[in-house]
Amino acid sequence: MSTNLEEEADDMMMYCASCGTAEVDDIKLKTCTACKSVRYCSVKCQKEHRPQHKRACKKRAAELRDEILFKQPESSHEGDCPICCLPISLGNDKSTMMSCCSKVICDGCYYLNDMRITRGSLEPTCPFCRHPDLKSKEEEMKNVMNRVKANDPVAMVQIGLRRYEAGDYDDSFRYLSKAAELGDVGAHYQIAIFYHEGKGVEKDVKKVVYHWEQAAIGGHPRARYNLGCEEKNNGRIYRAMKHWIIAATLGCDDSLDALKVCFRGGLVTKEDFAAALRAHQAAVEATKSPQREAAEEARKV
Repeated sequence: MSTNLEEEADDMMMYCASCGTAEVDDIKLKTCTACKSVRYCSVKCQKEHRPQHKRACKKRAAELRDEILFKQPESSHEGDCPICCLPISLGNDKSTMMSCCSKVICDGCYYLNDMRITRGSLEPTCPFCRHPDLKSKEEEMKNVMNRVKANDPVAMVQIGLRRYEAGDYDDSFRYLSKAAELGDVGAHYQIAIFYHEGKGVEKDVKKVVYHWEQAAIGGHPRARYNLGCEEKNNGRIYRAMKHWIIAATLGCDDSLDALKVCFRGGLVTKEDFAAALRAHQAAVEATKSPQREAAEEARKV
């Protein structure tokens, strides 16, 4: 049965959905950009067919969006440390962004580099690119701005966050928007905060959700957790749990806690909760290493 439906769908893509014109050498059909399920020979045909296609188009477009949205990312948006190649731990306090090369280095590798420099009485350098340590805040800012000019989205996010902390919301939003256009996941998350708080822009729930979704698709666990909370508040608990399971699998503690509450309330099966718990533990364990543990101990001293 499914094979017949697939064949019918393929046949539909060979003809204009409005007038039935077949695609030949001199007639090129264009696919509906929203649902990807029908094609048209002209803008006129597309407009004429819109009333009868609108509902099906909207439904299929939502299905396609959900396929992308609920796909489990391979890793969190933090990615791997470029030196030890282990996943970066969640949380800004477990890694350092180097302003010279815009690489995010885990605390373990940063700590080992410090030890290397101290024991060898060497000049301080970046753990990754070996660029000499920048001597002042002014020099660091100049370096970051040079990377911004080179269209480095990581540097743009850093400038955007600094502008935000300084209260310059318009400039912050401009830098973050550019970084988001270049595909930076963290920038989408920060823009959602703008629309949520209404700083520099009008509050807009739809835009908040959109940027959370873009961030979540890119592997941002906190954005995914927030989407789960939003779905729960709107009474869509099943969708909320799907978000939390994905986020927990990436190592998000808050999402795992939310699933615990759902499990106790009988909303999550024992099997699903156990699977999420195992995946969460695996994600956390993958970020551990002897050098990172040594860095953690050194911080306590």
